[in-house]
Amino acid sequence: MSAPPLASSSLESLESFPSSPTSRKPGSIKCVIWDLDHTVWDGILLEDGDVRVRPGVREAIETLDGRGILHSIASRNDRATALAKLREVGLEEYFLYPQIHWNPKSGSVEQIAKDLNLALDAFAFIDDQPHERDEVAFSLPQVLCLDAADVGRLAEMPELTPRFVTEDSRQRRRMYQADIERNQAEEEYVGAKDEFLATLGMRFSILPAREEDLKRAEELTVRTHQLNTTGYTYNYDELDAFRRSPDHLLLVASLVDKYGTYGKIGLALLELGSEADRSFWTVKLLLMSCRVMSKGVGTILVHHILD
Repeated sequence: MSAPPLASSSLESLESFPSSPTSRKPGSIKCVIWDLDHTVWDGILLEDGDVRVRPGVREAIETLDGRGILHSIASRNDRATALAKLREVGLEEYFLYPQIHWNPKSGSVEQIAKDLNLALDAFAFIDDQPHERDEVAFSLPQVLCLDAADVGRLAEMPELTPRFVTEDSRQRRRMYQADIERNQAEEEYVGAKDEFLATLGMRFSILPAREEDLKRAEELTVRTHQLNTTGYTYNYDELDAFRRSPDHLLLVASLVDKYGTYGKIGLALLELGSEADRSFWTVKLLLMSCRVMSKGVGTILVHHILD
């Protein structure tokens, strides 16, 4: 539950808060976590069940969702009541792993980061209350904290503007929602993990990169840090040069199963040696989305390269 919003934005005081980062790379935010009362909607839900979505909020959520930026909730509220209201106003489907309870919001942000398997510096937190933003900024200095009064400028912020918007970007929320279904099915499955994976009907594809794959390939090198074996990142032009080079092989991997597509989730760049001597290959880049590592596909990519 939140108190009424302040008459003026506290963005200046937030920027002076020593633990809150204010300068980030363009497109660095992968998920926005929202408070509810006086942030997503005007008013306090438990005091007035007829709260209305604040101007600009729906548009911001839809715009960022179309860019591949995820959304979640960290709110002090009654969970059933809040989810019912989100369903009523047509916003429930946008929020992944919502944390709606009476515990500190920093704990909620940490749990969402764990559920999404994303680093804390990939998150922005929006709340109308300065003390809530300060609590998150103090406990989790990697998180970008924003005033609810600034919702209207979200779509213009460089941190929320990725260089490219790919088909994988536009489908990202749905991919995560399919992941939630898979994880639930796995929890309910009685038997060994390998047996469960066999029920998914997975199809893993490894193909030479095409020109239309390069935007997603660049996105993978920028977004995937935990499972990037060399730590290198390459931009679109560099990847295109490798794709055209007779001395390199650029491979893109994708995965689908009965729940839907995971999208393009793996990338490998091989240096083949000189034209006169192809006996010595060097792996310049090998990365895999953390969303699929538990499916065993990383090993398949490595064996394909070895073969």
